Parts: sequence; structure tokens; C-alpha cells
Amino acid sequence: MNMLINILLSTISILVSVAFYTILERKLLGYIQIRKGPNKTSIMGILQPFSDAIKLFNKQISMPNTSNLKTTILMPIMALLLVMMILLALPTQTMPPVDLQQNILTILSSSKLSVYPIMF
Repeated sequence: MNMLINILLSTISILVSVAFYTILERKLLGYIQIRKGPNKTSIMGILQPFSDAIKLFNKQISMPNTSNLKTTILMPIMALLLVMMILLALPTQTMPPVDLQQNILTILSSSKLSVYPIMF
């Protein structure tokens, strides 16, 4: 139970930090282009990333009639799995590298395979 709470809190903190990173990026790009940036949703645009996320979740999934259903569904899953393979090969504090040459080979091969989900 304790591990589940830690995972949930870590996930939420990562999502919130990404939201604030996007607002920082939008503000900096706004100042570079000599405009104020996003400030429509609240004070200084703090809630703009959250409104973007709500808008993203409300979008309808559209698929062309002539598309292949299997590749349309499987290619994003394949892209996610390839990224997860790369992340698993990277050493962390809790998991030291087992074999450095094998990890480098895994990272290189996974990054080369990541082209295929984009092509389809």
C-alpha cells in the first residue's frame, strides 16, 4: 500500500511539474515574440496547462475509414514500449548498470527501432 501511494504521488508530482514547465515555456516564448503569453485562464496563466489537458481529454478520436485498425492502435503502444526499453537500460541509483556494453546496445537498437511507429 505504501509503495502504491509513493508511485501515485510521484506520478502526480511529475505531471504537475510538466504542467508548470509548459507554462514557463509559453511565457518565455511569449516574451521572445514581444507578447505577454498565456494569461486568459487565471492570474498570469497558471491554469493554462490544466485547461489544455482538459481540452485534450475531451477531443474525439478520429480515424479515417481506409486506415488499418491494428496498426493505428499498435504503433503508439510500440513507441511507448521502445521508450520504456530505453529507460530500463539506463542506470539509476537503485539499479546499477549490469553490463554497460549490453545497455549501450539496447539503447542504440531501441532508438533505431523507434522510427517505425512514426512511419506507420
